[in-house]
Amino acid sequence: MAPAKFEQIKQYICQQVDSGQWQENAKVPSENALSQQFVCSRMTARRAITELCETGLLVRSQGRGTFVATLKSQSSLMEIRNICDEIRERGHHYSVKVIELKEIAANQELAITLEVDEGSTVYTSSLIHLENDLPVQLELRYVNPNMVGKYLENDFSKHTPHEFLSMAAPLTEAEHIIEAIMPNATLSQQLQLAPNEPCLEIKRRTFSSKGVVSFARLIHPSSRFRLGGRFSVTNT
Repeated sequence: MAPAKFEQIKQYICQQVDSGQWQENAKVPSENALSQQFVCSRMTARRAITELCETGLLVRSQGRGTFVATLKSQSSLMEIRNICDEIRERGHHYSVKVIELKEIAANQELAITLEVDEGSTVYTSSLIHLENDLPVQLELRYVNPNMVGKYLENDFSKHTPHEFLSMAAPLTEAEHIIEAIMPNATLSQQLQLAPNEPCLEIKRRTFSSKGVVSFARLIHPSSRFRLGGRFSVTNT
């Protein structure tokens, strides 16, 4: 069965960008032009463009049209999403490299963060998420075993930590801190950074209805990642 028309349009646009036919800031054909090309309604073309804008591949400019965005991976500042889904929605290939999975004893800081007893067992994972075989995120995560008892048994090539935790202990609340950092030599090698390239780090703590589930440090190359978001303001 052929993909739906809006999916065909998305695939076409992604192919044009990935092949280099449409460079950064190139103007994308209008909704009318795409609807004529793919023999579909303008609403169908609009849906395709809207979804690609939401993933960060395209950007709309009021009165000027739609353009190819600067080609960095983009995550939403306003919501928590599965990085695997974000990459695939851009039409790109996702893969993961597992660096380490183990149990550790919680030190004082980690015990406070996860709301567990100092010295108790905590699960930790270290993964590198790749987009088209380029590292876009180093994920260092600490998990409360009282909330998710089989975390280390997960096959991370099939389910990302976020996906697995969302199934095991559905997310009800999150808090995060975002800051720029300078990497050490190990981090530079893991993320394939340019000399003196800074990183963007997101420290995120997630909660279920029963308490703290995990704490994660998500570290990204500044040249290949950005955060974005859009929200409405209601004046009262």
